[in-house]
Amino acid sequence: MKLNYKRTFLVGLAFMAISSFWQLYNNAVPLMLKETFGVSDDISGYVMAADNMLAVFLLPFFGALSDKVRTPFGKRKPFIIIGSCLAAVIMLLIPFANNTKNLPLFVVVLGLLLLVMGSYRSPAVALMPDVTPKPLRSKGNAVINLMGALGGIMTYLIIAVFVTDNSMGSYTTVFGIVAGFMVACAIILGLTIHENKLVAEMPPEPAEETPAGEKKPMPKEVRKSLIFILLSVSFWFMAYNAVETAYSRYVQEVWGLSQSTGATMMIIAMLVATASYIPVGQISAKIGRKKVILGGVTLLAAAFLTGFIMPGYSIVAYIIMGVIGIGWAAINVNSYPMVVEMSKGSNVGKYTGLYYTFSMSAQILTPILSGYLFAYLPWGYKVMFPYALGFSILAFITMSFVKHGDNRPDMKDGLDAFDVED
Repeated sequence: MKLNYKRTFLVGLAFMAISSFWQLYNNAVPLMLKETFGVSDDISGYVMAADNMLAVFLLPFFGALSDKVRTPFGKRKPFIIIGSCLAAVIMLLIPFANNTKNLPLFVVVLGLLLLVMGSYRSPAVALMPDVTPKPLRSKGNAVINLMGALGGIMTYLIIAVFVTDNSMGSYTTVFGIVAGFMVACAIILGLTIHENKLVAEMPPEPAEETPAGEKKPMPKEVRKSLIFILLSVSFWFMAYNAVETAYSRYVQEVWGLSQSTGATMMIIAMLVATASYIPVGQISAKIGRKKVILGGVTLLAAAFLTGFIMPGYSIVAYIIMGVIGIGWAAINVNSYPMVVEMSKGSNVGKYTGLYYTFSMSAQILTPILSGYLFAYLPWGYKVMFPYALGFSILAFITMSFVKHGDNRPDMKDGLDAFDVED
């Protein structure tokens, strides 16, 4: 059994477009809030956190809703195509509101845009496991992550070319390009991915063979694994996101370097992670998802420990960020497939929403919790690496209790685990 890479890349266009949008949103909106509307940094921070807060509610809701939809075009594609086109139209109003300095319009547009983006992210991500056999989902997720990274890099390059320091109006061009790209991705996906046909070609799943109207509850052991992996998702996002958001300040406060140096190191971590996605997916298919995740968590913990005990800045800092990139790729490629492996074929969207509920909640909480520690403990930013190390250790412990969701053919897990004797 081999992954259809061409089809998976086409499915990944949706996530590529989503990542392209968020790269632009996270880059442009804080600048507009501050430079055009004079919004303070603290208020701007709340505005920028609104997407994660909404996502906690929107992603599970629309993921579960898409499970129930039946159309001639499929159950995920209507959300992806309509959502992409609506978002593309609405986002063009952001530079308009910015250029006309219309704050009420700007706020309303942001709210609408966040609602629309939240309406199709879970369906877009759930499409991959819908059309990919279970043993191949780590490879498939590696491709999806790679596509997302490429989308973010593409937007970063567009910003670098078209946006000048003193020309906020040039964002009109950038928003137009990204909006056009989102529509193009949706059209290509819509024309090339025949969702209903591909789903019909998937191997039959035991969980769907129960008599009509009869529902089998999730076995206790599978539920236990699901709880532990969702806790693990929260813990490693707590660890990684704390470093991601505070590292540029850490190198300034602790090592006496410029913030741009810290940003450069984080870019290294992102580039190494991007380069690692496909190899990690291939390794996971051979030795199992759980082993690769535990290896990734171990790499994160080792990198955070090394950063903590380093007496000061050295070239080792760049190596640390590379190791973090590999560890994060090992986790990211496999964690989502393990979660949806425990779902039934008919509710992948619901479990996609669960995954994002725990990951987004962690990304909301960890900047607040770590920021409080940085501000009120006498060690300041020196707490960053021990904080991340502590949550990495917790993630390793909880992940060790996960017994289902792996891709080894000799394991009876996930969907297979529903087909057991009562």
